[in-house]
Amino acid sequence: MKKLWSSAKQRAVSFWRNEQGIGTLEIVLIIAVVVIIFLAFKNFIIQYVNDFIGRSKKGIDDAFK
Repeated sequence: MKKLWSSAKQRAVSFWRNEQGIGTLEIVLIIAVVVIIFLAFKNFIIQYVNDFIGRSKKGIDDAFK
């Protein structure tokens, strides 16, 4: 059991020190921050996109009249 624990600990330490592991961690943290920002401003973002699409649709409709 000690050997298994020691092996798992060594793998965890090597993963943490591995630069590729840190890159993955950075990507996960960036995605988490983007999701949190989206959730915080969800209503504002949805309203902004709907307004933008509405203006674009009106402009396109006016252009084809």
